[in-house]
Amino acid sequence: MDEALQENLMGALENVIDPELGIDIVNLGLVYGVDLDDDGIATVTMTLTAMGCPLAGHIEADVKRVLEDIPEVKDTKVDIVWNPPWSKDRMSRYAKIALGIPD
Repeated sequence: MDEALQENLMGALENVIDPELGIDIVNLGLVYGVDLDDDGIATVTMTLTAMGCPLAGHIEADVKRVLEDIPEVKDTKVDIVWNPPWSKDRMSRYAKIALGIPD
């Protein structure tokens, strides 16, 4: 996958807002990677801030919704992983400032 498409996919994922925190999943550091295979299947490898997150289904549906607007994407698979575990260190400077977390 070329760099422009990779940036396009990550840019689309910035439109998925974590409903509890009000910050997008990319700046929160929840997205570990996104890949697009030759059949147009996008696989988003991501985590959540906590196991058993009651909004996991909502976030997964939003991920699929934002990627379906990209012509190269025919379908999306969301792979939620717990390793490596998420921590505030994965957050962007923007997210830390927005949430009042010291850098």
